[in-house]
Amino acid sequence: MNYVECPDVYERKEGEKSLFLAGGISGCRVWQKDMADLLKEEDLVVINPRRRHFDINDPQMEYDQIKWEYEHLGKSDSVSFWFPKETLCPITLYELGKIVMSDKPLFVGCDPQYERRRDVEIQLGLSRPEVKIVYSLNELAKQIVGWEE
Repeated sequence: MNYVECPDVYERKEGEKSLFLAGGISGCRVWQKDMADLLKEEDLVVINPRRRHFDINDPQMEYDQIKWEYEHLGKSDSVSFWFPKETLCPITLYELGKIVMSDKPLFVGCDPQYERRRDVEIQLGLSRPEVKIVYSLNELAKQIVGWEE
């Protein structure tokens, strides 16, 4: 596995498979590290938007973060989503709405206690019924490992 973390820039190489880790950042645990650990043996570039140092009070950093995520969601071959129980993840919901309209491989997981779980299940069932939602990071990683481009 190769790993790219915001604010580093991913430059796609021919023949590489890449995965963007979309999901909760503010107000929840650092689940992205757990997912990267679960995928460490894969021939995959993992793109993590969660930067180590982020100043929420810096408007330029906020803009740069949103722009980085927008660009890297577009660059990635596939996207995984994790909806943790600690937050509603409004931006992640927005990003899911955008990505379901594409033909990118999509992997979605929700903590069983995620407050808007039924919304994700219903909306995804209507827009991308082939995508099976799972309810743990381990199950989400297993889907990704089984992915063939």
